Amino acid sequence: MQSFAGRLGVVTGGGSGMGRELVLQLASEGCAVACCDIHEDEVWHTSDLAGSRAPKGIRVTAHVCDVSDETQVLRFRDEAVAAHGRDHVDLLFNNAGIGGGGSLFTDSRATWERTFGVDFWGVYLCTRAFLPLLVKSSEAVVVNTSSVNGFWATLGPGVPHSAYSTAKFAVKGFSEALIEDLRMNAPHVRVAVVVPGHIGTDIVTNTRRILGQAAPGAVDDAELETWRPALVRAGAPAEATTEELRAMLGLLEGAFKANAPLTAAQAATIILDSLRAGKWRILVGADAEALDAWVRRDPESAYDYPRTGGAFLRPSAAEE
Repeated sequence: MQSFAGRLGVVTGGGSGMGRELVLQLASEGCAVACCDIHEDEVWHTSDLAGSRAPKGIRVTAHVCDVSDETQVLRFRDEAVAAHGRDHVDLLFNNAGIGGGGSLFTDSRATWERTFGVDFWGVYLCTRAFLPLLVKSSEAVVVNTSSVNGFWATLGPGVPHSAYSTAKFAVKGFSEALIEDLRMNAPHVRVAVVVPGHIGTDIVTNTRRILGQAAPGAVDDAELETWRPALVRAGAPAEATTEELRAMLGLLEGAFKANAPLTAAQAATIILDSLRAGKWRILVGADAEALDAWVRRDPESAYDYPRTGGAFLRPSAAEE
């Protein structure tokens, strides 16, 4: 697909981060877009921004949808095609995602399954819902967002990441399984799987909001103690007071976005350029490329972390 002009794209998780940037860049290239998000204000803001940048006559519509709920997904699909007056869709970006559910031991079942529901079932349900419309296009692409945690199931030593990683492994496997399925049944539709590293998005804040968790400044003392080991690994003093831990938690939430090696806009550009080039496996970021190479070279040792003097050495540093 050399050009997105004149196409109709659907983007989930379009209220912020990579989803918003995909909407903005697609619209600026003359692609009509139907975007959805669970946060109404944010997705309307995306629609307004994209509409102001799009060529005359290119429409961008905003829809509220929890992608883990099939009833809402089907409603979004019907609203999207009605709003754009189309009988087909050319691009589906299954981008919506949250974190959470790090451990089977310390996180609730509800939190674990909520995370998995958004991150995998959202991809599956949206693909199911929009597939007949994609098949009606002369040329279409399903773009599923996995993660480096879709081939490396942790955030590092002492930091389990089980729900998110399980879901992202499932997204990667689902996407790769679709390659042959589409070749046999709809060869004009292809699939691409996006594998981002650390990207500057609001996923930490959005996860907290969707899971109903307190803001860092309002986390109670008991919960802070469960965070102490991870916060100490991140640099907090071993004997830090609860107020010091609370402050550190707030700093880390902001730092995730501020200190990312790639912005969401840069990530969106890489994704769209890769689609034009016909790629189906899209690694986003030097950290993603380094971690992929590290795990592939010696998968048996993927969880035996490189260390220097007892300190964890990031895979990118290990490559140098």
